[in-house]
Amino acid sequence: MFKFLDYNFNPDTYRAFFRYQGADEIIFTEKITFSKSSDEFSQNNLEILDRALFLAWIIIGTSYYKAHPTAKVQLSTEIDSWQSNFFNHVYQEGLSQFAFENNLSREDLAHFQATDGKGPTIEALTLSLPYDGEGNLVLQSGGKDSLLVGKLLENAGIEFTPWYAANSPAKVYPAIIDSWKTPPEIIVREIDLEKLRKSDGLNGHVPVTYINESLALIQAILDHKNTVIVSIAQEGNEAHARIDDLAVNHQWSKSWQAEQLLAEYVAKYISPDLHVGSPLRKYSELRVAELFVKNCWQDFGAKFSSCNRANYQQGQQNQELSWCADCAKCANSYLLFCPFLPAEQLQTVFGGEELFTKPSLTDIYKGLLGIDNFIKPFECVGTIEELRKAYELRAEDYANLPFEVPASDFDYLAEYPAQNFFANMC
Repeated sequence: MFKFLDYNFNPDTYRAFFRYQGADEIIFTEKITFSKSSDEFSQNNLEILDRALFLAWIIIGTSYYKAHPTAKVQLSTEIDSWQSNFFNHVYQEGLSQFAFENNLSREDLAHFQATDGKGPTIEALTLSLPYDGEGNLVLQSGGKDSLLVGKLLENAGIEFTPWYAANSPAKVYPAIIDSWKTPPEIIVREIDLEKLRKSDGLNGHVPVTYINESLALIQAILDHKNTVIVSIAQEGNEAHARIDDLAVNHQWSKSWQAEQLLAEYVAKYISPDLHVGSPLRKYSELRVAELFVKNCWQDFGAKFSSCNRANYQQGQQNQELSWCADCAKCANSYLLFCPFLPAEQLQTVFGGEELFTKPSLTDIYKGLLGIDNFIKPFECVGTIEELRKAYELRAEDYANLPFEVPASDFDYLAEYPAQNFFANMC
C-alpha cells in the first residue's frame, strides 16, 4: 500500500513539506520553498491555501509512488467520487508512459476510492470558496511557448509575474526569464532523491506539468493572485501506444482533457475565482512556431531552448540555455521552425548542423513522422500529421530526409477549443 501521510506549510519560512510512505515502508519527504516577495498573503485565505496544498500533495505523490507502484493507496482525508476519479486519471493516464516502460497495466496503478464520510476527516473538500485575489502568475521555462505567451501578454498590456520551479537551493534558473518587466519568482523543489535511491524501486516519467501547475497555484494564493497561466498549445492529445484501454501518452498532463479536468477540480474544490489554463490552447504547435518567429525571434532566437537533455535534467546548470542537436526535442523544434526560417538562420541555433541529414536522428525523425512503424518519441512533440505538414512546408534551402514522408492535409491555422477565460487573453 502507498500511504499519503501528511503535509504542512510554515507561514514564517514559506516552506511546505509533503510526506508519503512507500510499499517498502520508506518515508519520503518532499520540501518546497515558495517565494515570499511581498506580504500579500491574507490569513483569510488559509482554507483556500490548505485546499491547494492538498491538491499538490496528491499530485506530487506520483514522484514517490512510482518507486513501488500498487493499486492500493491510503488517504487520511475524505474524498468524493469526482475527486477519486480525478486522482485516478492523474495516477493512471498521467503515469501511462511509466507503465509502458515498466510492463504495467492500468490494474497495477493506483485506484483511489471515494470515502464519502466513511473515514476520518481533516476537512472534507465539498464546497468551493470565494476568493478575491487578482493578478497573473505565468510559468516560464525559457522555451518557445512560455516566451511567446510572455511577449503576447506584454504586447497586450497585461501585467504578469514570471514563475519558475528550480531544483537547486541556489535558485538557478534560465537567465532569459529575466527579460520581463517584473522580476521572476523562483521556488525551490527538493525531491527526496536520497530516499528514492534507497528504495531501489522503479523509475519513470511523471505528470510534471500537473506538478508545476499545482505548485504555481499555491504561489498564486500566497501572492493573492487569481490566475495561473501556462503555455500549452494544441498538444498532448496523440497517444504513442496503448496498453489495453490505457492510452500511453508522455504529454497527458499537457492535454486538453487534463487542462479541463484541472480547471474543474480547482473550481469545485478550491475556488471558482481561481483560474489555471493556457491562452495558447487554441493554436497548433506549428502555428505557435510561426507566431514565435514573428513576435519573439529577434529578441530570443539566440537565447531560448526547448531541449530537455541540454538544460532541464536534475541538477543541471541552466542559466544559459543551449541545444544538444541530437534528441527528439531538437529534431521536433527543427521541424516546427523549418517552414518559417531560412536553413542557415535556424542551423545557427543548432551549432551549424543540418539536422535532416544527421544519421543519429534518422530513426527519431521516423518516429516523429510516423514512418516504418517507429514509435513516436516519449517527449513533448507535435502530432505526426502536424510535423508532416511542417516538413512539407519547409523552406527550399533545407536538405531532404533520407526517406519519403507522406503528404499531410493538416491545417495549422485552424483554431481549437480553449477555456473561455483564456481564449482571448492574447
